[in-house]
Amino acid sequence: MNTAIWIVQILLALAFAAAGGIKLTQPKEKLVTRMKWVEDFPVSTVKTIGTVEILGALGLILPALTGILPLLTPLAGIGLMLVMLGAAYTHIRRGEYPMITVNLFLLVLAAFVAYGRFVAVPL
Repeated sequence: MNTAIWIVQILLALAFAAAGGIKLTQPKEKLVTRMKWVEDFPVSTVKTIGTVEILGALGLILPALTGILPLLTPLAGIGLMLVMLGAAYTHIRRGEYPMITVNLFLLVLAAFVAYGRFVAVPL
């Protein structure tokens, strides 16, 4: 079980680090071509979301890897669940229903990490 949780942690961290990195490094005009929802938010909000995603990615890996404040790993999972709930709400509001599947998939993986690290195989 520990191996499965680590695999999910790493995959989620890669996904959120990539998504956050794109939001932080690309101008809004370029982001709008890939992510239509960006139109609804000011640049500062998009950059904040990117920062939160990168911090969540780091939180999934570093505390568990170093043993420093390992409680932060399942908390990062919960934080990323909240990010995905917000993303799903945004896509529902915009009528972008196919995107909700991606949000729910990532939410379930983050919940798996949170449950796994709080209950099944605590650090």
